[in-house]
Amino acid sequence: MSTSTFVKVCGLSTPGDVETAVEAGADAVGFVVSEGSPRSVPRERIADLARLVPEDVVTVLVTATLPVDDAVTLVRDAGLGVLQLHGRRYDAEDFARARAAGVRTWRATSLADEPDLAVGALGEEVLLLDSPAAGSGSRWDLSTLAQPPVGRWLLAGGLDPDNVADAIATARPWGVDVSSGVESARGVKDHGLIRAFVAAARAAD
Repeated sequence: MSTSTFVKVCGLSTPGDVETAVEAGADAVGFVVSEGSPRSVPRERIADLARLVPEDVVTVLVTATLPVDDAVTLVRDAGLGVLQLHGRRYDAEDFARARAAGVRTWRATSLADEPDLAVGALGEEVLLLDSPAAGSGSRWDLSTLAQPPVGRWLLAGGLDPDNVADAIATARPWGVDVSSGVESARGVKDHGLIRAFVAAARAAD
């Protein structure tokens, strides 16, 4: 794991996406299984994609719709490293259930949900702070973040190769997360943009 800004590339759906993110130097890759998302991957494909990821890169299952027990089962069956639970659907009990099953958890939220911004408030090890419209590619106003979280937190929402360095300088997150900002079309990753994003995040350090 890098000692510089942690970089997660999310919403990957093809072997080429995964290989590009890994070769570019991403610290984590995310696979979405969430009803209604253009980036959602069929459950049966997750394990095949995860096998392409070396052990030193974190694999993350991202969901906003799966019941936590189903998500835990998928994480275990696919051999993933982390379960990222997104939004108000999930409460402290859900995080506790996942941890009791031996699954690492990350919490994803936005200021629109008026969340507790303390990292670990629901038992998660990493907090991801997204735009109010998650997955939309909309950049949110970082000036509304009066007091950034302390500890391991990821900044997400509207980041791309052109603005990630400025966002890191402004918010000073532990890490950054990108999905729509490295796409050529909704749900379709642009491998050149993935490389450029990771490079820009690294240069910001």
